Amino acid sequence: MSSVREDFLVEIGTEELPPKALKKLSEAFARGLTEGLEQADLSFETVTIYAAPRRLAVWVQALDMAQADKVVERKGPAKKAAFDAEGNPTKALEGFARSCGVGVNDLMEIETDKGTWMVYEQAVKGQTTGDLLPGLVESSLAKLPIPKRMRWGASDVEFVRPVHWVLMLLGEQVVPATILGKTASNVTRGHRFHAPQEIVIDTPADYSTVLKKQGYVLADFAERQAVIRQQVLAIASQSGGEAVIDEDLLEEVTALNEWPTAVVGSFDEDFLSVPPECLISAMKGHQKFFHLLDPKGKLQAKFITVCNIESTNPQSVISGNERVIRPRLSDAKFFWNQDRKQPLDDLLPSLKTVVFQQKLGTLYDKIERLESLAVKIARPLGVASELAERAARLSKCDLMTLMVGEFPELQGVMGRYYALAQNEQADVADSLDQQYKPRFGGDGLPDTALAQTLAIADKLDTITGIYGIGELPTGDKDPFALRRAALGLIRIMIEKELDLDLQYLIEASLNLHPKVESSPELVNAIYDFIISRLKAYYADQGISAEAFEAVRVCRPAHPIDFSKRIDAVRAFAALPEAESLSAANKRIQNILRKIEGEWPQEVDSSLFEQAVETQLWQAIEALREQVSSQIADRNYTQALTTLAQIREPVDQFFDQVMVMAEDETLKRNRLAMLNQIHQLFLAVADISRL
Repeated sequence: MSSVREDFLVEIGTEELPPKALKKLSEAFARGLTEGLEQADLSFETVTIYAAPRRLAVWVQALDMAQADKVVERKGPAKKAAFDAEGNPTKALEGFARSCGVGVNDLMEIETDKGTWMVYEQAVKGQTTGDLLPGLVESSLAKLPIPKRMRWGASDVEFVRPVHWVLMLLGEQVVPATILGKTASNVTRGHRFHAPQEIVIDTPADYSTVLKKQGYVLADFAERQAVIRQQVLAIASQSGGEAVIDEDLLEEVTALNEWPTAVVGSFDEDFLSVPPECLISAMKGHQKFFHLLDPKGKLQAKFITVCNIESTNPQSVISGNERVIRPRLSDAKFFWNQDRKQPLDDLLPSLKTVVFQQKLGTLYDKIERLESLAVKIARPLGVASELAERAARLSKCDLMTLMVGEFPELQGVMGRYYALAQNEQADVADSLDQQYKPRFGGDGLPDTALAQTLAIADKLDTITGIYGIGELPTGDKDPFALRRAALGLIRIMIEKELDLDLQYLIEASLNLHPKVESSPELVNAIYDFIISRLKAYYADQGISAEAFEAVRVCRPAHPIDFSKRIDAVRAFAALPEAESLSAANKRIQNILRKIEGEWPQEVDSSLFEQAVETQLWQAIEALREQVSSQIADRNYTQALTTLAQIREPVDQFFDQVMVMAEDETLKRNRLAMLNQIHQLFLAVADISRL
């Protein structure tokens, strides 16, 4: 390892980078460079990432200036193959020596556990870091997650955006290199308007400070984000409102601005007659504005925008933004008024023109399936069939409204507003919005039985249809979001404690798809796909993969039943008897697996030869009725606690009894008793997996 160390800085200056990809690009650039340095055996202390609209930069502190010298060992033939009977070198040895560029006498012998081998040891001088850096930077840039690279001018160079400059400093020295068609220098550029001139960076440590003071650029993404948050909250407070900061919007605004300045603007209060979600979508989606709420939580006729300039005339900036947002809000108001002129029912026929999936038909076809499936789900939940049918019938109509056409993220939300406007029951209207819950990780769940019915039906129809035609998610590709739908479906059933038979509903849903051929195998495959989502779900709650598998192998048809068993296994695992009984069950399984044909069931107590056999059987018989009753009541935790009482007789049985006796009758009798123990536990979970 080199004892001399210097800081290294690389900056790629570009046209404005895609705001939604900026953070990911900067992190990938730093990660690729860091991995390259580690693979080159160059040590360093810390890595700082910079990301702004027109630059990606990485500062590596205390980087080795050269690789350490090392000895490279090349292994040749075994000694017995290297020399003939007279001790002369064989052709194999001579060939190996030639490939190393040395004579046979320059080779060495080493002893290994597999014998003696011929080797060549060569001292390799480490390369200087300056020589290695250009290749490492190029390699990390080539690996960036850029879906489509672009070319500019007459150059063959490709990158996410045209590159205007490259800065590369090692200590105070420029690293000689040409990266993405640009010769590296110690020159950067500041803000496009405030400081467009070239700015010299003398050392890597000066970079962010010089850019801030001379260039009007906050290069640190996190610092810039914190500044924007503070400005938005402060200006909202001064305006008598509360700013709602959407974290995704904040990240995008941070990626759009190098020198952020927040200002507050307003719009005509007449627009407040439009549902607030519509106005918020117009402000956030089109203009990247933050909206404000009054002390009662209602939308104010104000907005906050973040400008990438420190204007000498901020009022002109505010007026410009007010002019820009007015047409957007006018559109929203027009859509709201127009859409209410026709009831949702009138939009149903137009859904026949919208393909849900080529093999599965149109959205109208989906609605017809939802009407049937929702009724099957509604019955056990105590929901009136006519309400379930009505909610299903209206569930996708808002997709054909002008408002949702302009703001797709408002699907469901507008369905609720339009349903209320045409005097639908509040429960039906709410279900049109809540059918899409949970929309994202950590989102809330539908809170009424009708909304839960529609949400389950919608997700289940999508899963069974897409899975049924063989369009399964692969890797990171899941175009119909089946994984999210499956997790949402299972969360609703478990967290809302809905006693529904998932396997029955899967089969019922499959039978509604005319192009899908249902079979027990397909039902099981879809059940497994849905239940598999619970592995990560329970892991987030601190439940081990072993506990999940212990329940999964029992294939409970009701997800709420699955949850109760998980709770039971978690409680059982904390008992002092758990480890011993888990090991015993594993031993029982291993023994039973060796048996060909059906496992013995009937136990004949008259065949017992030892007292411990009788004691174990009596313990089983004493607990059986109690455990069966507890399992029937789904009191699984108590059932496993009760079964824990047989630990001692089980341990004594295995200590004193030869299960696989030579006498076939005795052997099968003992196997039958073990099988009964196994089945008692398996009625709750396979604790052998613990």
